[in-house]
Amino acid sequence: MSTDQFGLAEGGYAPDPDRDTTLLLDAFYDHLAATLREHSLPTALTTAMRARQAELEAAGRSRVVDEPARHNLRMTMALVAAYESLRPRLGRETAVMVLRTSFVEPFAETLKAGTRAMLDHAPDAFRAMVELSRAREEQAFGKGFVFDRVADDDTRYHLDVRRCFYHDVLAASGAPELTPVMCAFDANWIGAIAPAEHGFGFERRTTIGTGGTHCPFHFSRNRPAG
Repeated sequence: MSTDQFGLAEGGYAPDPDRDTTLLLDAFYDHLAATLREHSLPTALTTAMRARQAELEAAGRSRVVDEPARHNLRMTMALVAAYESLRPRLGRETAVMVLRTSFVEPFAETLKAGTRAMLDHAPDAFRAMVELSRAREEQAFGKGFVFDRVADDDTRYHLDVRRCFYHDVLAASGAPELTPVMCAFDANWIGAIAPAEHGFGFERRTTIGTGGTHCPFHFSRNRPAG
């Protein structure tokens, strides 16, 4: 995909959980259907997966603590529903790999290109990324996550995620091994940061999904603003 469906390149992106989640899940299931054919599995399985996703969402409605949580539940339950179907057919390792590819790859190019264009054209790329992060914390992640801003000034924005809604739901569903799929999705925008050009770098040495106690999202300037 090459179209900037999220409006990142223009610098006017505003998180819209309903729109964004629908785009992501439609692309996920489309990619998954193509992958099923490669494994000689019927593409109609995705219809059953969507139905199972709806059942899982209904069963997990108590986790919907705010509007972002409703859409984050949709994403995590889509992974669980697909995993339930694919794990017995493909085995755990292959099923996880297929889900990771189907979730991450469809928007990899457009998110990276859109984020790169936003940073390239921003008067202050560091500040633009911080503002985007703040907007997503409130509007896309919400109360299902717990954030700790350990540094927040004009040179550093160090955010630690102490509680991850995705991991909580996936672990409760017996599939914590799927949390790294959500972590991997971040590579779509992380890869757009060019420290030498944008004047800041990003560091995330671990995540809750890969066994860490927290997820550090640390942005730091490497040269003064302006």
